[in-house]
Amino acid sequence: MSKKILILPGDYIGTEIMAEAVKVLELLKAEGEQIEWSFGHLGGAAYDAEGHPYPPSTQKAAREADAILMGAVGGPKYDSLPRAVRPEQGILGIRKDLGLFANLRPALAYEELAAASSFKPEVIAGLDLLILRELTGDIYFGQPRGRRQNAEGAEEGYDTMHYSRPEVERIAHVAFQAAQKRNKRLCSVDKENVLETSRLWREVVIEVGKQYPDVALSHMYVDNAAMQLVKNPKQFDVIVTGNIFGDILSDEASMLAGSIGMLPSASLDVNNKGLYEPIHGSAPDIAGQGKANPLATILSVGMMFRYTFNRADLADRIDVAVKRVLREGKRTGDIAQPGEKIIGTQEMGDAVVAALKK
Repeated sequence: MSKKILILPGDYIGTEIMAEAVKVLELLKAEGEQIEWSFGHLGGAAYDAEGHPYPPSTQKAAREADAILMGAVGGPKYDSLPRAVRPEQGILGIRKDLGLFANLRPALAYEELAAASSFKPEVIAGLDLLILRELTGDIYFGQPRGRRQNAEGAEEGYDTMHYSRPEVERIAHVAFQAAQKRNKRLCSVDKENVLETSRLWREVVIEVGKQYPDVALSHMYVDNAAMQLVKNPKQFDVIVTGNIFGDILSDEASMLAGSIGMLPSASLDVNNKGLYEPIHGSAPDIAGQGKANPLATILSVGMMFRYTFNRADLADRIDVAVKRVLREGKRTGDIAQPGEKIIGTQEMGDAVVAALKK
């Protein structure tokens, strides 16, 4: 039976980078892989088409799909919309609707791109880090939230940081199991010295860790973790943390790799159904110019085959193809150094397809 993929290109460069990812799917299907896909709207494009960033048609298609491949959403066109219909609400909505609680963001420093990083090569050489971010709880979803006048009559905004024991347990299990498949080291990041939420987080992670005696567990405050990622990132193997801390730390880690345009991500439910996307934004400033780097989106396809379809062979093949084009000197503008030839979005996608054929 064919695996059903829902493709949500999103906004601005989302349609451009997704076109290159589809080329990879087309090649694999032509080779006999049992996959099929359909397209839908999310974010600003969904608001334009149906008046909501996560409309009923997309909800239905997402629930029926085996996996979802997404581009990027948002942009200045939508900045004046009410918060409830901003493009970002589409992302939050689909995560919550599908129960996509585990966000996996690898940070891999490609040897070929060492010069593209703002860090010294010796700091990042050989870096292979995985950040697991809990995705459906924490301050982004906690209630109550809103705006009000305080007792002195001043306007204030308020949000609630919230985690339950089951929420922490399930992300902890995913993190320990991921560490078992890597170098068996897990660092849990929190702010236990200040936040009650983090005190519960740490207690639960320690309890779950007793079921994984082969994994070395450590703990770090989020402010120190941010510093250590810059100072000595290779000390980490797997990091697990909450939604807001993970949002910040994973973006910081992306710069270790040289470009945010190189990093894919997976958001999984309890059955490994996932939404796969590059971690970068919609880049309105270069949209329509053929300058966007499609490699993170293509690598997201690889993660889809690895985690949802259980096809590590195809995932490895895609990873190798991307490394090959980098070795050949293919560069979009975001990863090019002075004097290097710059190619466009379509050329990079074609280069990966050619490498896959080899």
